Amino acid sequence: MEENNAQNSSEERRSLKLKRYMKNLFNFSEYTKKTLIYIIIFIALVVFSVFLLYYNYFVDSQFLYRLVINWFVNPVFELGIIGIFIFILIMAFQGLLVPIPSELVLLATGMIWGVFGGGIFGIIGSMAAAILCFYVSKKGGRPIAEKLVGKSAITMADHFIHKYGMSAIIIARFLPFVAFDPISYASGLVDMDIKKYSIGSLIGSIPRAFFYSWLGSALIISYGVEPPINLEELPFAVIDSLSSTFNAILLIILGILVLMFVVYYIIGKFYEKKNKVQT
Repeated sequence: MEENNAQNSSEERRSLKLKRYMKNLFNFSEYTKKTLIYIIIFIALVVFSVFLLYYNYFVDSQFLYRLVINWFVNPVFELGIIGIFIFILIMAFQGLLVPIPSELVLLATGMIWGVFGGGIFGIIGSMAAAILCFYVSKKGGRPIAEKLVGKSAITMADHFIHKYGMSAIIIARFLPFVAFDPISYASGLVDMDIKKYSIGSLIGSIPRAFFYSWLGSALIISYGVEPPINLEELPFAVIDSLSSTFNAILLIILGILVLMFVVYYIIGKFYEKKNKVQT
């Protein structure tokens, strides 16, 4: 009897915590109209991104690859010098769409300009994306993050950034399969100096940009393909193989991203309990 009562009590506490979490998650009364606009934009981008991911992996596995080739690689290549400026603009706003992370755009630079040119323009584009994502997150991302993982988890990240700062950004940027854009968003969430963030991003972006430009260049050379790439003339098997490689890289990046979030969430909860015990 006592065991049943204890079990029921435990379930009631969990249910109460869940209700409080959901109520807090959808309560935006404490924010100004300006902040609410940023939050709405942030949520809309996430929802749209998830839809594109679903479409690419469950409806048409060639969708994102064809999109990048037809709407990015070929137009940018054919426009010459003007294409460089368009690339930087696309690279900057690409950071707002999760399904096309900067790693895949950097891959495309190698297809367009080869290893050296792709690396140089990749660095410039990476910096544009890094700064834009940083400011979008700083304006509207922190309230969402605080609701999802709790204020204590964000406070923990603040302490980490204050302690390691630029070194943490350099290491995160340097590791090729650690997603670039979420690091930009995370940096905007915490109390980080824009100058240190920019310098760290620049240093870490150099090896990263050249790695992906080399990978992109090697990818099309191995199939004897050169830009502009006419997908209608390529055998279906070649397109399918290129799309599979493209999607595999994206899947690795997304997998590591999910793992990072889970680990961060667990550490954040541990940090919260530790602080409660100390107080």
